[in-house]
Amino acid sequence: MQCSTPAERLYDSLRNAPGRWMLLLVAVPFLLRLWFVGTVQLGLVQDEAQYWDWTRQLQLTYYSKGPLIAWIIKACTSVLGDTELGVRMGSLLGMAAFPMLVWWLVGRVWRQPAMAVLAVFVITVSPLFQALGILMTTDNPFVLCWMLSMLALYAASSPDDAGKDRGLWPFALLALAYGVGILAKYTMLGLAGLAVVHGLLLQRRNALPPRYWPRLFLALALGACLGFLPTLIWNMQNGFVGYKHVLHLIGVSGQGAKTLFRLSRVPEYAGAQFGFALPWWFWLMLVAGWRAGRIAWRGVTASGQGGLDFRQSTLLAVFFWPMTLFFLAWSFHTKVLANWNTVSFVAGALLCAAELDRLLRSGLSARGWFWLKAGAYASVGLMLFLHLHQLLPIPPGLNPAHRLKGWEDLGRHMRSVADTRFADPQRVFFMSDVYDITAELAFYVPGQPRAYCLWWDGRRMNQYDLWGGPKDKEGWDAILVLRGDSPGVPPVATEMFAAVAGPYRYVASYRGQPVRPFYYYLCMGYKGFWPRRDTGAY
Repeated sequence: MQCSTPAERLYDSLRNAPGRWMLLLVAVPFLLRLWFVGTVQLGLVQDEAQYWDWTRQLQLTYYSKGPLIAWIIKACTSVLGDTELGVRMGSLLGMAAFPMLVWWLVGRVWRQPAMAVLAVFVITVSPLFQALGILMTTDNPFVLCWMLSMLALYAASSPDDAGKDRGLWPFALLALAYGVGILAKYTMLGLAGLAVVHGLLLQRRNALPPRYWPRLFLALALGACLGFLPTLIWNMQNGFVGYKHVLHLIGVSGQGAKTLFRLSRVPEYAGAQFGFALPWWFWLMLVAGWRAGRIAWRGVTASGQGGLDFRQSTLLAVFFWPMTLFFLAWSFHTKVLANWNTVSFVAGALLCAAELDRLLRSGLSARGWFWLKAGAYASVGLMLFLHLHQLLPIPPGLNPAHRLKGWEDLGRHMRSVADTRFADPQRVFFMSDVYDITAELAFYVPGQPRAYCLWWDGRRMNQYDLWGGPKDKEGWDAILVLRGDSPGVPPVATEMFAAVAGPYRYVASYRGQPVRPFYYYLCMGYKGFWPRRDTGAY
């Protein structure tokens, strides 16, 4: 019988030809991102440059993040060189693998191919996952490990097609994903609590297989040892500065802990969450999340064919609501960075797909179909705009990406200053007073020399402070680069060098358009003195 409406025809295509849709939704975005990175539409952002610089001193962990990000970048740059493509290849491959894990869970294990394709579509057009497909940040391997953990947890807690226990392999997979995820980001530790809540909800309905709890706790313990032990050893060797930094960052210690409740930072955080998924998809996540939560608590699947059953609803509700509500509540206490809630959008994308699947199955009205198409077209249009904006005649002042550019030009100019303003250009090193400029100088100054981060004025500590200053460069000259709003020379610089000249202003450009100003100083005759950090500034 021929489908009578466009919505029915679309759903029939998703259900009967999911392979074609998956190929389209995985291959085309991957090629688009590869083109974007390969044609240098956006240079490395500050954190990417810092993570790359970490690869030159591989460690068990680092001051602000786990070691996985540096290990991945090192593996890719060993093949592709210390280039932007080499740094970002891990993100390109990771965001190509992520939809395949979604397909594995929803399309193969749950046997809902249409829902799986819809989930991959939501992931493809969401600004959050688009960014993770380009920028090499800790969230990229983090969401992969999170998704793999969800898949393993579902398999561990449900019988196979024959109604039998799946054995030990899901728990082994969970231990591996959990441990590697901790190496990516400490937030992965929270998965243990979610796994327990998930198990308790299933236990309420006698829906757990035999020996589930001892296997689960053993898997979590092994994963925690795998992921947490390297960071523990490193922190023990470095005065636990990494843990202190995390506690300071989340408002448990330091000045942020003194104010319990504030409203000023909530709107910014909440607005970012809507922007990450786009408001229309985020609304569907909330609707489906509410429905899944009710099913998980009541233990009764909604009537009708298809949709999420009790086990599926429980998994998605547990992995969506606690993280979403916790970080929203925490934003009333301290500044919560928008990406801290990234992993809730993993379950959120699947919830959104479940709601889209329900709408398409139930028969949309003409008006509903119109708004669904409008949301889909707007999402695809925004995705294309974000990747192709450099080809459009957008005035620099209206291009938000311009503030992320200009680093390559700055690096070339600083190298030119070293070559023309000093007697011996080979005895000139580069430094800044903030980690982001330091990292960008390290990557973009031709030859990629070691750069140093100067400690002064009680700023927050970073990884460069643990490495210290130049050990064998007494008598050398240096270039100190500061942000455009920091023209004053750090007082300590006059103690470190025989003479300091400047400031000199330079406006970095990108493809002929000015993007951001910097100030720099010429420092002559390094005395060998490097200021030590304030141990309390985490």
